[in-house]
Amino acid sequence: MAIGIGLLYSLTARFVLGEEFINDSGLLTGSFLCITPVAIGAITAHYSPPTEGKWRRLVVAPFSAVMLFLFFALLFHLEGFICIVIIGPLYLLLACIGASFYAGLADPQEKKNDKTLVVTAFALLPFLAAPLENQLSNPDSFRRIENTVIINAPPAVVWQHIIRVAPIQAHDLGHSLIDDIGFPRPVEATLTHEGVGGVRHATFERGVEFIETVDDWQPLRRLSFSIVPNTATIPPTTFDEHVIVGGRFFDVLRGTYELQPAGPGRTRLVLHSEQRLSTHLNWYAGLWTGYVMSEIQGRILAVLQRRCEAAGATAAAVAARPHYSRFGFIAHN
Repeated sequence: MAIGIGLLYSLTARFVLGEEFINDSGLLTGSFLCITPVAIGAITAHYSPPTEGKWRRLVVAPFSAVMLFLFFALLFHLEGFICIVIIGPLYLLLACIGASFYAGLADPQEKKNDKTLVVTAFALLPFLAAPLENQLSNPDSFRRIENTVIINAPPAVVWQHIIRVAPIQAHDLGHSLIDDIGFPRPVEATLTHEGVGGVRHATFERGVEFIETVDDWQPLRRLSFSIVPNTATIPPTTFDEHVIVGGRFFDVLRGTYELQPAGPGRTRLVLHSEQRLSTHLNWYAGLWTGYVMSEIQGRILAVLQRRCEAAGATAAAVAARPHYSRFGFIAHN
């Protein structure tokens, strides 16, 4: 019964707090992401039989209620799989904390009515906090994610592989957790023309495309561009509304490749990007966006590293191969 009531409460909170008249930021709010799971934990602890041990009341019951809520949210398409993965750890942790809070406040009290007042306060808190939170605007947080790789190839080889990225196969990238949770894999990047003003079209799986306009072109040294998602090509089913790139909550603004000398025939390649987060929980959302962006960039750099080193090794072998001059003598480079 405790788990069932916790599930019913969580679904009610999902529908009520998701309404724009309650909070125009939808579900990316502290009232839904932080206070609601605390209330779920308190409710499951309250309705768990007193004869149950603390482990079952304070951990198993809230954990089970949250897992069922996440399952039903996914089953009935209330949330996308990406969002379920993102909010899951936070919900599980805070639900257990909420159960412990309730136990600390209510267990020492002997009167049943007092315990009812405590759990009622927990249950009402998200709905009271949401309208107040709605008065606060979403703060913008600008973040930079950087990845670096050392490539055993000269800058001239590396440069040719970054200005345009040839088609990437799934096996080139290898496996990653972000594939399992639904983020599209990078496919290729084309370039209309070299130099400032050139436009790169960076495509990902499932119709995702970004238009990248070059505004800093320093051959063999630096390539930088602004990024705008091509919303006309992105199907609405590719991303959940809360994680769509270019939406009101998240956007990728810029990307930059930097080539730095790292010794004879070696290049340090740096890829960094700038993102905007606009939620009431930028601290938590930033953990996930930082991980996802770093994983995407790191995988692209790994592909470029293998390609550049293979091309550099081939060029070196050709250069070292003896050949005949037109007079019949053997020459070496």
